[in-house]
Amino acid sequence: MTKDLRAADILARRLYEAGCRHAFGMPGGEVLTLVDALETAGIAFHLAKHENAAGFMGEGVHHADGAPVILVATLGPGALNGVNVVANAHQDRVPMLVLTGCVDAAEEHTYTHQVLDHRAVFAPITKATFRLNAEAAEVIADKALSIATEPRNGPVHIDVPISVADSPARERNIRRAPAAATLPDKETRAQAQDWLSQAKRPIAIIGLDAVAEGAGPALSAFLEAHQIPFVTTYKAKGILPEDHPRCLGGAGLSPLADKHLLPLLKEADLILSLGYDPIEMRPGWRDAWEVRTQRVIEIAPEPNTHYMHQSGLNIVASLPLTLKALTPETARASQTWPLGEVGRTRAALAAAFPMEDTWGPAGIIAECRASLPPETLATADSGAHRILFSQMWTCHEPRGLIQSSGLCTMGCALPMAIGRKLAQPDRPVVSFSGDAGFLMVAGDLATAAELNVAPIFVVFADASLALIELKQRQRQMTNRGVDFARHDFAAMGRAFGGNGVTVRDRTELRAALRQALASDRFTVISAEIEPGGYDGRI
Repeated sequence: MTKDLRAADILARRLYEAGCRHAFGMPGGEVLTLVDALETAGIAFHLAKHENAAGFMGEGVHHADGAPVILVATLGPGALNGVNVVANAHQDRVPMLVLTGCVDAAEEHTYTHQVLDHRAVFAPITKATFRLNAEAAEVIADKALSIATEPRNGPVHIDVPISVADSPARERNIRRAPAAATLPDKETRAQAQDWLSQAKRPIAIIGLDAVAEGAGPALSAFLEAHQIPFVTTYKAKGILPEDHPRCLGGAGLSPLADKHLLPLLKEADLILSLGYDPIEMRPGWRDAWEVRTQRVIEIAPEPNTHYMHQSGLNIVASLPLTLKALTPETARASQTWPLGEVGRTRAALAAAFPMEDTWGPAGIIAECRASLPPETLATADSGAHRILFSQMWTCHEPRGLIQSSGLCTMGCALPMAIGRKLAQPDRPVVSFSGDAGFLMVAGDLATAAELNVAPIFVVFADASLALIELKQRQRQMTNRGVDFARHDFAAMGRAFGGNGVTVRDRTELRAALRQALASDRFTVISAEIEPGGYDGRI
């Protein structure tokens, strides 16, 4: 039986074993064997209209099923089209297997058409890159999966030569044992416990690493026992429900939110960095606390080499196990923040991001949150709307809102929503895009129709690169290169086989959302707003 296996089959079977059931990309002649092997192994291959969008569709699936993303691209331009989404996976800590076709090693010395060094291209934006070899196919597959799924997760590239994909190979049951979860030593735990018991104004910052480790239950018990309020990064929103009485919401890109959150950090006598990866944060969070005068405990899966902040006690260990070890059986008796600073900050944040706007970007977000079911899954594209959206959209589960926070890449929301809806067809899925980002990926509306999925695509249509235009005005620069024509996005939705509607107030938006939820086809909702709607709001 194993004698009939090809090297591509070995790789595909290992990916299936890792939980992968979907692959996305655009095939060329160089990856036909690879696509055949994926399908034979039980992994459905989905044709996208661009490799960049294909990778984001795969990420949408990953956030639903937890399996690594599979991106398939042919040699040359196909591989290069995927560079952005691979870099995004690297900065957003997404496990991804990037499978590219290539010519055989001997042939590349005398054949130059479309040939370039894929491994040199991908090396700076992946955790590792390999060239598949038939004799080592199982080793390479195991290495690639292990590296991609180790903390912090990320992409791994495998270049697959044409003849190697077809070469006979055999399985030898090679498996690397997973690394054991670790605890800090007793002395370190004792010091952390001492600082926790003495703290009167503790605050926690929770990040993406906590989501990756499934630390929600341990966090809940720990924070309750020590009465610690908390802030999350955008990608950690929902790790604990955001209506939690100690939750101060998300942070990362909003100067308006930072106006209230950063002063609270300065008042804290103990800061806990819990699975906090600062790659999501704007420069205002660089050295957001003073380690010489404030006690800081950091618990992360990797040592701090970013120097975005420092800590007095740096623990590289399992977050759930460490939190469990630091959680007392009975909650502390004395109240933290006894002067009510946390309550005032919560109230100030609520006032800064009100839900009562009649229209404009905030009104659109408020109406969508009010009209869509609580279990709705959301994706957000980069731009001014994402900053406002990430502050206003409340989450009640981890990964309830997905976005590009590390790289902040445009054009991600629409394809991520397609992938999420494909993986979770029974959940409402909505994406939020600026009109410029939507135009980058509008062609993959065809993919939504072909996959027979029905997400809702909300477009903030103001005919401007709103965030960049705002920055121009803030720097008293002339308006240049940020405005474009208004387009009929609703007509685009209908042209690609879905529904399309243009709305200009909350009543029309409410009706459009109701119809979209009832439809078995995707819906594009173009929400027309005037330029300048984000002034003073983000």
